[in-house]
Amino acid sequence: MAYRRTDAVQARLDASREAILKAAIALLTEHGYAGSSVAAVARRAGVATGTVYRHFPSKADLVTEVFRTAAGREANAVAAAVRQPGEVLDRITAVIETFAGRAFKAPRLAYALLAEPVDPAVDEERLVFRRAYRDLVAATVADGIRAGVLPPQNPDVTAAALVGAIAEALVGPLAAGTPAPDTIPSLITFALRAVGGSDASHP
Repeated sequence: MAYRRTDAVQARLDASREAILKAAIALLTEHGYAGSSVAAVARRAGVATGTVYRHFPSKADLVTEVFRTAAGREANAVAAAVRQPGEVLDRITAVIETFAGRAFKAPRLAYALLAEPVDPAVDEERLVFRRAYRDLVAATVADGIRAGVLPPQNPDVTAAALVGAIAEALVGPLAAGTPAPDTIPSLITFALRAVGGSDASHP
């Protein structure tokens, strides 16, 4: 008869994995990928290094899952912001305020998620989440076109350009840890002009 884990054993394994991920995200937030070695994660989680490898066969597997978890949390926050009831331009503004605002609250984490050199598998995950942000913005731009608030345009191209430009604009300030006070207002003005909306209410 094949071995079947009991519920208690599975619960312990799940708790151990969760502790490892929590420790890895904490280290990523404090020190970036460079400071998130398997040994450091094990120490923070209070487990043996071998325990980490039982859950994640390689560091690449660990950091990919960490990225997926951390980036997913950020993407969910942006999705919640853009789906709030409101006018199209207010929703685009909410995307930038949420994305950039959260980045500046945890600059080391945001830099790691956006630009820090990492394993190719993590770069693939970055593309997945870039597309998720693009799709959120594209849907909002499409809503604006249908409502006559925005001029005709390709929503996917506009959204991809906006997401790329905003991410690039954040990299320098995040790396330096010293964002200018007008960074977010300037990004909002840029985005509203880029989609063809009025920025009069966002000087």
